[in-house]
Amino acid sequence: MNWKNLVLLLASLAMVASLTACGSSGQGSADKQEPPKKEAPKKQIAPDNGLKEKKNKEKKLVAKRPEDRTLKLTVPKMKRIDKDTIPTGTGTRMKLFHDYAGVHLAGTDFPWRKQGNVYIAGHRLGFENTDSWLAFHDLEVLEKGDKVYVTDANGTKYTYVVFVKKIVKPTDLSVLRPVKGKSILSLQTCTLPDYKDRVVYQAELKDVQET
Repeated sequence: MNWKNLVLLLASLAMVASLTACGSSGQGSADKQEPPKKEAPKKQIAPDNGLKEKKNKEKKLVAKRPEDRTLKLTVPKMKRIDKDTIPTGTGTRMKLFHDYAGVHLAGTDFPWRKQGNVYIAGHRLGFENTDSWLAFHDLEVLEKGDKVYVTDANGTKYTYVVFVKKIVKPTDLSVLRPVKGKSILSLQTCTLPDYKDRVVYQAELKDVQET
């Protein structure tokens, strides 16, 4: 078994073993928007890590790489995503998913890397009185052609345009991969009403404005 297949196998096993819904445990139906109960420990919102081709393989850049890798996310069609801080972490970093509207999945690309996949996951319901509360509840209002904005710590603004919606199983890691010839952003949450699968919107980078 080569190393790529091994990575896929290990990631799949981790997801099958620990995957839960993208809301906190004990939440009611998303349509009712009931306040979530206390979160159970050791849950997984997104894949544990992104898939790296090679640790030492650096992609070409579309903008200057900032020292601080924290991102800001704005989605005009979504009620609660307006210049929200997006840290980087794994799919099991529950503290990040509790406190923030979304988390950039460690091991996936950053917007300044050319032809990468910037993968951000968030709760459907989240936790009341935090930025995660109902953060990605209305993700599915997005349509083809809608714009999504990411800003890095240098102030560089990246404009993405939605081009596809996907519904995938928790074990489907294909949504983590780059798309040949494109620089993309992926936004993920869980499907309704049972949180069984994942809904992923992908948007293509169309403009970069450096300050």
